[in-house]
Amino acid sequence: MIYGYIRVSTDKQTVDNQRFEIERFCSKNNLKIEQWIEEKISGTKSPEKRLLGPLLAVVKKNDLIVCSELSRLGRSLFMIMSILNRLMEIGVLVWTIKDNYRLGDNIQSKVLAFAFGLSAEIERDLVSQRTKEALARRRAEGVVLGRPSGKKSSRVKLSGYEKEIQELLDNKISKSEIGRKLGVHRMTVSEFLKERMLSV
Repeated sequence: MIYGYIRVSTDKQTVDNQRFEIERFCSKNNLKIEQWIEEKISGTKSPEKRLLGPLLAVVKKNDLIVCSELSRLGRSLFMIMSILNRLMEIGVLVWTIKDNYRLGDNIQSKVLAFAFGLSAEIERDLVSQRTKEALARRRAEGVVLGRPSGKKSSRVKLSGYEKEIQELLDNKISKSEIGRKLGVHRMTVSEFLKERMLSV
């Protein structure tokens, strides 16, 4: 299956130029677009919030996506790399016209796939490091992080069901039956009654 992907950022822009470029390219290379995906949306939006998302979900090995340039896939380098990595893992070919990229089963693609994986790993490490540094800074400022030792959360699974539980108890409904009605174990009901509904 050969897909033509077109994206413009605003309603003021037209898809016609990109479509013309893709059609001319395909004509020169004896290709025929079997399905067009055209959208007017910012490239900063995640693929799942664009028509690109459903396309990524249905493409199969050896399918081809043709677009005018890589920037049509996304606005940030990391997003573009992430999308291309997903496609290459499936075995989907991606050809761009202005950039002249041919991503598929070749050495260029394998080098890029390595770069994509490495950049994703670096990004994860950076996020983890920033989180650790932020937590360390807050500790140094004297902020107590997390739940104090020995203290239970003020909100538990049955929080908000006090009135309903009380009515069931008043109607002589057993703890086991209350648990079944509320989708929890009988012991959860017992603990909740003991710790949160002291009047019961």
